Amino acid sequence: MTIRMVDTITQYERIKHEMNAAIAEVVASGAYINGPAVKQFTANLANYLGAERVIPCANGTDALQVALMALELQPGDEVITTPFTFAATCEVVALLGLKPVFVDVTDDSFNINTSKIEAAITEKTKAIVPVHLFGQPADMQPIMDIANKYNLYVIEDAAQSIGATYTMASGMTYQSGLIGHVGTTSFYPSKNLGAYGDGGALWTNDTQLADKILQVCNHGSNRRYYYDMIGVNSRLDSIQAAILDTKLKYLDTYNTNRIAAADLYDRAFAGVDGLVTPWRSGNCRHVFHQYTLRVKSGRKKRDFIRKELGERGIPSGVYYPVSLHLQPAYTYDNKVGDFPVSERLSEEVISLPMHSELDANQVAYIAGNFLELFNQ
Repeated sequence: MTIRMVDTITQYERIKHEMNAAIAEVVASGAYINGPAVKQFTANLANYLGAERVIPCANGTDALQVALMALELQPGDEVITTPFTFAATCEVVALLGLKPVFVDVTDDSFNINTSKIEAAITEKTKAIVPVHLFGQPADMQPIMDIANKYNLYVIEDAAQSIGATYTMASGMTYQSGLIGHVGTTSFYPSKNLGAYGDGGALWTNDTQLADKILQVCNHGSNRRYYYDMIGVNSRLDSIQAAILDTKLKYLDTYNTNRIAAADLYDRAFAGVDGLVTPWRSGNCRHVFHQYTLRVKSGRKKRDFIRKELGERGIPSGVYYPVSLHLQPAYTYDNKVGDFPVSERLSEEVISLPMHSELDANQVAYIAGNFLELFNQ
């Protein structure tokens, strides 16, 4: 049995005629940059999300950087985020001369612990960047309440959660990334909505902010060869837009398939002492970019299982092996013990194959081998 961590190959095979036609149409048109395919995808994604504006860009890292630039944060301003995330979330903050201020995560959701945010706020705090990790939205209601109380921007890092939803206290349900001032995502090939190369996007219901985001993406220009602000060159090419627009029609199906695979995993691992399956909040739709278990006995056992699974042809991942506050690039005077939950999760987490093409036989094979090794 061939097991892939992410199976973009089978996914392509199912829609290859439609996909090939979309790519060929762009090639035949010659409109490789900002062509009709980009405009069509942008409009369709905005409709899917319920967003006033979507601005495509080159990748998810650029999306985060552009958001911070468009909000005109200044060097020395502080941005609150989590240390248990991919480096890009913190990287762009540091690149702009801003200061990342970490808040620990919860050990169930892996997302920012909202009860600890207020204690991290100072007079220099200007924004919060919640990360919707592994496809589970962060707890946005208290985040927005805090942001409104202290007049802070909220930039949602939705790189792993497109298609996920969150229901606010009002009963209104929103797509991931649409609750804060701006949402950002990545279209890296392994994402729930993945391109065949790099890509990203930002979205917002603030049309003035959207105009500024577009200007930042276009070298700081809103009129050719005239530059009113410092910007970057970050755009989604037309071929990737055509690919994404083709796949967008299937995104809900892809996410439903992921949730079904997660359900099968959950049943296989239910009641196993020392093994913690992913938590699902009652007011969220978790779309399982990753299916991440916790091996409570720690790194030695976790790493043994990973090694043995690999020898049996079953891939796995550790996201993330070292919390950002312990990485030399992002220490900022933090030390071991400052964020104990993030540190403990780095010792315990293991992600199993998760994608839209997993079937029951594959899940049973993966889970059976995992349990055999776990029980040794």
